Parts: sequence; C-alpha cells; structure tokens
Amino acid sequence: MRLFALSDIHTDFEENESWLGQLSKVDYLNDALILAGDVSDSITRVERCFEQVCKRFEVVFFVPGNHDLWVNRCGSENSIKKFGLLKSICRQYGIQISRSHIGATEIIPLLGWYDYSFGSLTIELQRAWMDFRNCRWPSDLSTTSDVCEYFLSQNSLERSTAKRVVTFSHFVPRIDLMPHYIPPRHRVVYPVLGSLRIDEQLRELGSSVHIYGHSHVNRDLHLNGVRYINNAQGYPSETWIDKRLQCVIEDL
Repeated sequence: MRLFALSDIHTDFEENESWLGQLSKVDYLNDALILAGDVSDSITRVERCFEQVCKRFEVVFFVPGNHDLWVNRCGSENSIKKFGLLKSICRQYGIQISRSHIGATEIIPLLGWYDYSFGSLTIELQRAWMDFRNCRWPSDLSTTSDVCEYFLSQNSLERSTAKRVVTFSHFVPRIDLMPHYIPPRHRVVYPVLGSLRIDEQLRELGSSVHIYGHSHVNRDLHLNGVRYINNAQGYPSETWIDKRLQCVIEDL
C-alpha cells in the first residue's frame, strides 16, 4: 500500500473539481490518501469530494482547513458546529479523522489554527483575510489564540510506539518551511499560516513525516529529523503549482 498526499483542492473552482473527477478509478484502489484540508466551504461540494476520493482509495484521512470551517454559505450557527458536522460526514463516508495504524505505520491527524507565532497581525491583513469575516466562533473562543488552543487540545498526544509515525495538519507547523524566495509583499500572510505548537506536538508524537497544507507553496524537505511535505492543488490561477498527487511512502 502506498500513501499519497493532497491538500487545498478548493473544489469551489470547477477546474479543480474536474481534476479530481479525472483521477484514475483503478490505480489507487489499494492505497491511502491524506487530504490535508481546504476542500470547500460548501457542504455539498465536500460530500461530492469525499464520494470521489472514497471511490479511488482504500483509506482516506482528513483534517479540515480554514475554508472548510467558513459558515457564510452553509447555515451553520458557528464554525465549531460546522466542525462537528464535518466529523459526522467523515464518519458517514468512512474517512479517518483519528489516529490509525496501517501495518507498521501510525498515521495521526493534528488539528490546529494560527496563533500569530509566525508574526503579528497587521491592520492590512486583518482587513484582507477572509477568515475574519467567514468564520464565526462561540463566545468562549473570543480570540484567535483561543481558537488555536481549542483545536490543539483535541489532538491525541500519547507518544506512538509504531515503527513509523506520519502526522498531518492543514496549518503550517513552522515558518522556516516557507522558502527564502517568497517576495516580501507576500509575507504579510505569515501570521495566519499556522503555529509553532503544531511542530511541538508532531515531535512529541515521534513523527518522522509530516504532511501539511494552507500555504499553497509546495515543499518536500527535511528539517531536524522530520520530512515535511506540502502538496497543494491550489487555485486555478496558481499555474506555477504542479497539479498532481504526490506519493509520500511506497510501502505502508
């Protein structure tokens, strides 16, 4: 069994949904897929995506991204209620949302958010970042740090005894995963990319491979004993992204 990685497929765009529908229905039937968030803010499109990937892969793992928790179009009372709905839909389709063993490998999802550990929120970013308008949080999660802590606290952190540990998150676990060539004008989004706490958690678990998304900057590199992989589909306008499935492990 092979393990593939994909994130940020944004099926709100017809081109992206068509790309997903064109994936082989026979080549991956004995394989596993990690889907690292940002499918769609539309529940209907999320369900269509889940139906497609479940037809193509033996096992599918999922964590929600920020777009998946937008509530402006779905009628959910708040983003935590929508999170509960997404978990229910995952169970309906048999999609894994908790840690699970495949052979000698344990695959562990890590929920998260951003907490400004990569930089301070600016007025410019606050005005431009759509989460601040499209997510809605209950009153006890009054700050972005509260939101991040809520999701991080959901993660199972008992150190794995498996021979190999693969973790995955939607959000970026460390800012030095962003390459040096990113222009300064685009670095304004760094504060909302993720949290250092995610990296602390994956190392506490003993992870040797971590798959993430969110940044739309695809990477495959080793840092301090962990291999970090981002394989985003991205927006159709992001023509520099290589739109493909990435095989992460050949022999689970």
